[in-house]
Amino acid sequence: MNLPAVRGKLLLNEPLGPYTWFRVGGTADALFIPADADDLADFLKALDPAVPVTVLGVGSNVIVRDGGVEGVVIRLAGRAWGQVTAEGDTITAGAGALDAMVAKASAKAGIAGLEFYAGIPGTIGGALTMNAGCYGSETRDVLVSARGVNRRGERVEFARDDFGYTYRHSEAPGDVIWLEATFCGTPDDPAAVQARIDAITARREQTQPIREKTGGSTFKNPPGHSSWKLVDEAGWRGKLHAVTGGGAKFSQLHSNFMINPGEATAADIEGLGEAVRADVLAKTGVQLEWEIRRIGRPAA
Repeated sequence: MNLPAVRGKLLLNEPLGPYTWFRVGGTADALFIPADADDLADFLKALDPAVPVTVLGVGSNVIVRDGGVEGVVIRLAGRAWGQVTAEGDTITAGAGALDAMVAKASAKAGIAGLEFYAGIPGTIGGALTMNAGCYGSETRDVLVSARGVNRRGERVEFARDDFGYTYRHSEAPGDVIWLEATFCGTPDDPAAVQARIDAITARREQTQPIREKTGGSTFKNPPGHSSWKLVDEAGWRGKLHAVTGGGAKFSQLHSNFMINPGEATAADIEGLGEAVRADVLAKTGVQLEWEIRRIGRPAA
């Protein structure tokens, strides 16, 4: 695989497990961490169109399969990608900015409406891609516009309505790598905004296994149902399911969170999810859909 010259980091056969919250998975044929937006655009323009490209954010909601990921994995990490600025009632954030940092910046600026981002363990790039949300709010509620670069290295811009957002879904082209986004809230007292963020953070610490090796919410909520209730009622809360010997389980604290309690493989974790999907479907007739992304190849 011939790869263009870059100003950022280009690592060959790089293990991806350390870049994910589950701490599992194989290697990337190549991992590219661009220095900035121009470095990314130039790389994509020069890259052979036949080479697959996969974007990996902070790795909080993804399973990298044990066989690794073909082609180039792009990760937007570092100061150039994590900038967050406020002006008036708007917040502009780089695609690599943590959602929680956007919430923190909104409190400092006295902007209400973005508090929910304190409860999402990901980056703004991922939030744009999946209309991330929690506690009754979603990205589409606050997004104004977003800028990105497509597979050909061309700059593109989308207004909120261009995304065609629905629950955990966007109609934006799948080849766009997001660079930054602008959000709009409403003026409020900074202390009041911070108090709501503190309440969200406390609730999350009490109800989610945030200090475990986890991937966040495993399944989307089916219409009219809560995934955690379906998993719980099917008997999977806290239950270990060894697929290949390492084991993985659904959390005792929150039954829609899978955890890696020790040395599980990606196959263990994905296999557990598929076993639960099949069991819930058999018992209730409800089909659970993955919220966690699964990327790459199974082990040979």
